Amino acid sequence: MIITLNGEARTVADGTTAAALVEELGLAGRRIAMEVNREIVPRSTFESHALNDGDQVEIVHAIGGG
Repeated sequence: MIITLNGEARTVADGTTAAALVEELGLAGRRIAMEVNREIVPRSTFESHALNDGDQVEIVHAIGGG
C-alpha cells in the first residue's frame, strides 16, 4: 500500500502498524511524535494503530537544546 510520509509517497506492507513504521525508519527509541491524517497518534497506541492505504503520515522528532 502507499502512504504519504512527511510529504513523500512511500510503499509499506499491508497491515503495517505505526510501531512497525517507526522501526522500519530506524526511529525506535527516539523522542518522536506521529500524526496520521492530521490526528496525533499516542505512542501508547503505536503497536495497535494500523496504517491504511492513502494515509497521510507526519513524523517529527524532538531536538533538545540549551
